[in-house]
Amino acid sequence: MRDGRATRQKIHQEALKQFVEKGVAETTVRDLAHAAGIAEGTLYRHYESKDSLVWDLFSSNYKVFAQQLTAIQKRHPNFPARLSATISEFCRFFDDDPMLFRFLMLTQHQALPRVENDDDNPVEVIQKMIVSAMKRGEIAKRSPGLAANLLLGLVLQPAVGLVYGRIKPPLSQYAETITQACLRVLKV
Repeated sequence: MRDGRATRQKIHQEALKQFVEKGVAETTVRDLAHAAGIAEGTLYRHYESKDSLVWDLFSSNYKVFAQQLTAIQKRHPNFPARLSATISEFCRFFDDDPMLFRFLMLTQHQALPRVENDDDNPVEVIQKMIVSAMKRGEIAKRSPGLAANLLLGLVLQPAVGLVYGRIKPPLSQYAETITQACLRVLKV
């Protein structure tokens, strides 16, 4: 029996590219198979549908990113340091793998409704960081969900600006400015 890991990896690479460049809804199974250099039947041997491929690609990578954010936050003693490290990790991720970042953070809307609100979700990791900081009196109390989404907006909009050539790469060069903007929004 042949090991299908290489084919599966090729499917993942090409699917990411297709989903980001064309959109998930606009990408067909035929597009995916053609891009990966395989027959459509081969793709169906790995995934029962395009939706199962989207979910596998999204959920496994989204979980890993959430775990990275959690690990980074644990190494820092206070909210400003945790926030700075978290934003730096978002920026590093964009700079190192813009296609995966774009898929997870900018074009994820089809898969996002299936995501559990738990520790394996980057948005939830940020919200828990905010709740913890509120409990310790490090930041003002407010809606944790709103605060998390405000912070994400301050990180994701510059990434969108990079995608469309509105600001110059790398995103990491803006990490400190983004962090300071987030701290001002939270009135730290």
